[in-house]
Amino acid sequence: MAQPEPGKTPDLRYTVVIVGGGAAGIAVAARLLHERPSLDVALIEPSTTHAYQPGWTLVGAGAMSLKSTLRQEGGLIPKGCTWIRAAAATFQPDDNTVTLADGRTVAYHRLVVCPGLQLDWDKIEGLKETLGRNGVCSNYSKDTVDYTWTCIQSLSGGTALFTQPPMPIKCAGAPQKIAYLASDYWRKHGTLFRTNVEFCLAGDALFGVAYFRPALQEAVDYYGINLQYKHTLVAVNGPERKATFAVTNPEGKTEHVVKDFDMLHVTPPQSAPDFIKQSPLANEGGWLAVDPATLQHTQYPLVFGLGDVIGTSNAKTMAAARAQTPIVVANLLASLDGKPFSGAYDGYGACPLTVGYGKIVLAEFLYGGKPAPSFPYDQRKPSRFAWFLKTTVFPRVYWDMMLKGRDITVPHHPEWSKS
Repeated sequence: MAQPEPGKTPDLRYTVVIVGGGAAGIAVAARLLHERPSLDVALIEPSTTHAYQPGWTLVGAGAMSLKSTLRQEGGLIPKGCTWIRAAAATFQPDDNTVTLADGRTVAYHRLVVCPGLQLDWDKIEGLKETLGRNGVCSNYSKDTVDYTWTCIQSLSGGTALFTQPPMPIKCAGAPQKIAYLASDYWRKHGTLFRTNVEFCLAGDALFGVAYFRPALQEAVDYYGINLQYKHTLVAVNGPERKATFAVTNPEGKTEHVVKDFDMLHVTPPQSAPDFIKQSPLANEGGWLAVDPATLQHTQYPLVFGLGDVIGTSNAKTMAAARAQTPIVVANLLASLDGKPFSGAYDGYGACPLTVGYGKIVLAEFLYGGKPAPSFPYDQRKPSRFAWFLKTTVFPRVYWDMMLKGRDITVPHHPEWSKS
């Protein structure tokens, strides 16, 4: 890993440096420059392709094209922002510098860290060798999401396994969303009755927010999905179509159980990127250590963070990054101006749970799992309106508003969830 030479003068200097050019990074850069056009902002991001990842559940179910979720990164970098097309390697927060993988150092007055998280495919034995063939698919990669749709269409019976690893993961509802959509497809094509659908999850609850669990349990019961709690996928034998799970019984004893499958949809284990885990910015769990309200680093006041990388208890979703963006921007600018912080993040996150084609349970919630609906109806009830939001409105909001730094303030009404 690249390390700076002691006493070396930084190669580059900017007022604000942003590490990560995903949803959070682009949104923060755009909003900063919208608020203060003269600000000297640089964004560190090696990838040339930008993905609207919330759409991949729909891609895997044949309801959206992969192409529509991808754009060139360069076309999204806001005017006035310098794109450093390289990977960040190490942080030197005591010196206010970031070292790139190519050895260059970048100095900052304020740093925003939002590189997302990493997918740990290699933590499941045999997975990388068989992913994308032998009926083993995943919506968590643009390279395999189309294969999910192929697997769903080609299955005419047998056993379909859907897995969910230990939390936290990005979009915690995604592993079960594809299980519902696949089951709905098989129901419509008359093959569900001869298909054993199992949702194997590492935890002991169907969803992290209790308010929405009964609605999801209704979908499970409707499709006849077999819930397998305390099941963690640890190995896959693609050619033999066998999946090995570490299963923990009520007494706490764990044993390995092998299941045969005809289709296996894998959600990989996830963690903070290695270069974050190994940095002085990480907490004990490897995630970026930030205050849950101000999103300022707990030890280094010139550093802020948002998105999937931060070690807060909110859901890791695009909606969360959208809600965090104005908080980070307001507090960062206040920090530069020597003023008190005005922004406080309330833990807002959202998960449009696709319980079938044309039907979505729109889960919105705050820290502590407190429901926070935006619309005056019972959002636990599957609706076509929420499907319209998911398939049509949200992508436009993402590309045309969030990534352009526009205000997307939507009031939430916890009182509407009391009934």
